[in-house]
Amino acid sequence: MKNLTRNLDKFGIFGLFLTALFSPCCFPLFAFAGSALGLGTFEHFGELGIWMFQSLVFVTIAGLYLSYRNHRCKYPLIVALACGILIFYAFYAEHTNYETEFLYLGMFGMLIATLWNFKRNKMHRACLSCEPSQNKEFNLSSTITCPNCDHKKTETMPTNACTYFYECTNCKTMLKPLKGDCCVFCSYGTIKCPPIQAGEKCC
Repeated sequence: MKNLTRNLDKFGIFGLFLTALFSPCCFPLFAFAGSALGLGTFEHFGELGIWMFQSLVFVTIAGLYLSYRNHRCKYPLIVALACGILIFYAFYAEHTNYETEFLYLGMFGMLIATLWNFKRNKMHRACLSCEPSQNKEFNLSSTITCPNCDHKKTETMPTNACTYFYECTNCKTMLKPLKGDCCVFCSYGTIKCPPIQAGEKCC
């Protein structure tokens, strides 16, 4: 079950493109590849294919949401939501001459969001594997200084994950680690993260 939820977005995007490949009339960009593979006969179920396509958009977004709950990086989900709106706009909006363009833009945008999410999941799993020894005591309080507005705020560092993104509560700047650092605490905090304190390599 855990593997299913972790890979739900990949299942959705794979099904999305596979459905498009099986429906060359509705997705002419894929017509040549579909014909070369002998998949054009699936066009007899064109209407069913469209419903499957729309359902898989929701499956992909659901998978990205489940991943967001783990790694807390909202950007792949935001991109996928915007692309999902484009796709449904292409299907249901009236009096527009850009249905095909919106449809393809939404599809490839969701593919990019899925690849982005895969990278974030990989980073998150790496962070979970760098949890320091429970037999050691660490200073978990670190004061982050925003490089944009010099606002300072003391935060409690997690011991089982890297904080890769941090939003300044004053100027709303989204901070990311500097090159060579594993997290925002190592880049902008007064105290390094627990794995670094333990002398271990994190993420």
